[in-house]
Amino acid sequence: MPERLVIIGAGMASGRMLEHLFEDAPEAFEVTLFNAEPRGTYNRLMLSPVLAGEMSYAEIVTHDGAWYARHNVSCRFGERVTAIDRDRKRVIGVQGAVPYDRLVIATGSAPYIPPLPGRDLAGVIAYRDVEDTDRMIGLGAGSKAVVIGGGLLGLEAAAGMAARGVAVTVVHRAGHLMNRQLDVPAADLLQQALEARGITVLCNAQSQEILADDKGQACALRLAGGTELACDLVVMAVGIVPSVGLARAAGLTVGQGICVDDHLLTSDPSIYALGECVEHRGAVFGLVAPLFDQAKVLAQTLRDLPGCFVNKDVSTKLKVTGCDLFSAGDFNEGEGRDSITFSDPRTGVYKRLVIENNRLIGAVIYGDTQDGGWFFNLIRDGADVSALRDTLIFGPAYQDAPDPDPEPVATADGHAAVLMEISA
Repeated sequence: MPERLVIIGAGMASGRMLEHLFEDAPEAFEVTLFNAEPRGTYNRLMLSPVLAGEMSYAEIVTHDGAWYARHNVSCRFGERVTAIDRDRKRVIGVQGAVPYDRLVIATGSAPYIPPLPGRDLAGVIAYRDVEDTDRMIGLGAGSKAVVIGGGLLGLEAAAGMAARGVAVTVVHRAGHLMNRQLDVPAADLLQQALEARGITVLCNAQSQEILADDKGQACALRLAGGTELACDLVVMAVGIVPSVGLARAAGLTVGQGICVDDHLLTSDPSIYALGECVEHRGAVFGLVAPLFDQAKVLAQTLRDLPGCFVNKDVSTKLKVTGCDLFSAGDFNEGEGRDSITFSDPRTGVYKRLVIENNRLIGAVIYGDTQDGGWFFNLIRDGADVSALRDTLIFGPAYQDAPDPDPEPVATADGHAAVLMEISA
């Protein structure tokens, strides 16, 4: 007799977990899948290419109706779960209750909406799902948009709208774009590339209020200092927070996210949690790599097989065509750390590696990211790079090459075309 498995949330993490589960134990569970969105799993990372017109929604669907039918999944799409009845082991949806033997909460995260006056106006959206993407696509050429937030998601939204002829202004409160992933030189190159596309970038800018027209529609963003940015749409891309409301209401242990152990088990022995809604050993998650690791471990756990989730280092890439960017590890300056920097302003290539105790601990690369995976592996593995140090910044292809000439190469106009620095 198969166990009754109920899953709340059809995001990428639960989709990958089901793949593992059906591959290894296709008859073990009778699965019911709730999703507040009126659809199954799609690759949310590819919403940016859809927005930019490079892909269609159909191309990013990973689990269609035929896939669910083939695996006998009972789909409750477009239906919100209102409560979890732990005593009677039932999930209560808008259209009725479903009993479970085991429950997986994969409710993901919600956009963080800063407490700005006017945030509830028509014409103010987050950038989270297909509907948000459609709203931006529907603006049309000649429209104006303001994006609040100069992180990964905000810049992808800005670039996608700009590609469709929308005049976009990015408002970022920090001193440089993607300040959690980039240092200042890399961020400057990125800003130049975005401005070359017609995107206006305002850093050190504090949003103060979203203004409405006489129809109650957002029409401008006012900044501290009084500047007003006219717009047809305001896109909030400030960050995300784990969606924990159902778990908290059900009495599960919740911190920043739903607290889970190394097996993704919550404080209830029949309930597991997965993805952006979880907190594991004090960490919460917003990138896909650890979520897929969680999915594999949870599939093992549900089959009563050994498996432990370990939070590993992750890398960051920007999905904007023509802006190749890679960041991983800790690239902040500090005592006992050395930086190796390569800069070629003519080609727009910048690389910075941070070394501590003969190990690569951080990397920021802009313009030529083909070696990013190699650098990431060195960071992740904690490899001793002392023997590679002189040629490390040139990547794996140069490890057997002669020592590079560290001197700048002069150009006809007197500027340095290539600069390599090693600093402590």
